[in-house]
Amino acid sequence: VQVMESGGGLVQAGESLRLSCEISGISINAAGWYRQPPEKERELVATIDRASRTNYLDSVKGRFTISRDDAKNTVYLQMNSLKPEDTAVYYCTGGSFIGIHYYPNVGWGQGTQVTVSS
Repeated sequence: VQVMESGGGLVQAGESLRLSCEISGISINAAGWYRQPPEKERELVATIDRASRTNYLDSVKGRFTISRDDAKNTVYLQMNSLKPEDTAVYYCTGGSFIGIHYYPNVGWGQGTQVTVSS
């Protein structure tokens, strides 16, 4: 199983980025994007289940959109109106839901760096 994130970069506040995550070797059940800001704990940013129902971290609601393309086994994270506090390494995972809780099963590759300047 391979998880490959891409699409990060350096942008100014207010701009947009679209992250992509290709998961090969398995069919995606649920998926989630995490991020780890500098010197902070990793946090779950967004999840999407098999029916494409989504959930978001409160601080990104209305700005980020997670989506999936099952034909390409790819998950996306569209990030709009970026803020300096969104600066982090973003990681993609494939996983599953047990009840309302998301559990990652694959991922924790190198991630992709997103840097937002003010």
